Amino acid sequence: MKILNKRITGLVISGIMSVSLMLSACGSSGTAAVSEDNASGSSAEIETQQTSEAAAEDTSVKEVEETGEAAEPEETAQSETAEEAPEIAGLTFSYTTPLKYAECFTIYNYEDGYMLIDIPESGTYFVVPENGEVPEGLDEDYIVLQKPLDRIYLAATSAMALFNAVGSLDNIKFSGTNASGWYIDEAVEAMEEGSIVYAGKYSAPDYESLVDGDCDLAIESTMIYHTPKVKEMIEELDIPVLVDRSSYESHPLGRTEWVKVYAALTDKEEEAEEFFDKQAEVIEELKDFENTGKTVAFFYVNTDGSVVIRNPEDYIPKMIEIAGGKYVFEDIQTTQTGTSFSITMEEFYAEAVDADYLIYNGSIDNPIASVDELIAKNSLFENFKAVKEGNVWTTGRSFYQRTDIVGEMISDVNNMLKGSTDVGMPSLNG
Repeated sequence: MKILNKRITGLVISGIMSVSLMLSACGSSGTAAVSEDNASGSSAEIETQQTSEAAAEDTSVKEVEETGEAAEPEETAQSETAEEAPEIAGLTFSYTTPLKYAECFTIYNYEDGYMLIDIPESGTYFVVPENGEVPEGLDEDYIVLQKPLDRIYLAATSAMALFNAVGSLDNIKFSGTNASGWYIDEAVEAMEEGSIVYAGKYSAPDYESLVDGDCDLAIESTMIYHTPKVKEMIEELDIPVLVDRSSYESHPLGRTEWVKVYAALTDKEEEAEEFFDKQAEVIEELKDFENTGKTVAFFYVNTDGSVVIRNPEDYIPKMIEIAGGKYVFEDIQTTQTGTSFSITMEEFYAEAVDADYLIYNGSIDNPIASVDELIAKNSLFENFKAVKEGNVWTTGRSFYQRTDIVGEMISDVNNMLKGSTDVGMPSLNG
């Protein structure tokens, strides 16, 4: 067995299973959705959160956080004309932030630093610059965010890496994950130093700490819709709530492009553009790459013996495709809905026994350290082509938090498929 470890401190690729009910890329009902940011690995609706503390409390139901040809990126069709931007009395529209892959938000920029961030199914957020005034007659449905936003409660863990990528970690003062649950070194260090404090998980925040600490914004994943009274309570305390819907992006780099939302809130737009362009360069480099035709199965084995795989329309299969592989389950038929679903071991065997590569999702289950551990889960794995040829890989636990390295991860999958010697993937198969 091999472990991917280039550039990612023991992690190169991973996926987080979700049971989100997605009616479209961004448009499903919040109350019906289970975010990849906090998702169970089975088809049952289980409230989850990725923290080592939760895993220690209950190893059978893990609270975890999650989500051919590489098309040349094209900017999302967003007009920069005032006619398509919401009119706000007293303000002059300037431009719409250009997007390449993200489809689940729009940022309208007005003169003098005002912004309107529209996140369907989450809300429309009117951002007021520091020392700026809220315009008279502003739509009462808009959620006002007054800068500086430097005392944020972050319960959507996928956003931490993006704040860190643009140097905005100082804007976060409260975390919904304790230090042991973070896989981002800078976040761990900030919590150990006390500049970020644990203020309770998303479903049970420490309201007193948030109020006493003058929290100015709570950023939640869509798991908050499973505890609507918590969201209402936070809002009753005059703390606005922004619900991150990056897990609904259909393209893997769409999730990364949410860096532009958080950069807009912290005045780091230039840094965000530079950072995102570097990740997007990988797609540019692979756009003319001929698909290898090699098949890949991405999965993990559930506690009941079933196998959980990704929906073919999910972003993990898209990453495999961009990297030059073929998702082995691309034609699988199922009545289950969501970005992941479970199948029997017999069904998995029929589809994946001849797959060229097996990638075990250690971000939901514990990462496996050897082929023997995989076979211990089910002896049928001994018959798999990838096992016999030494092409079994495992992920680490941190990918969902590492939305800042998606481009690099795609590149590493590409190197894996090409058999590159420059990947740093030690084999445990001898």
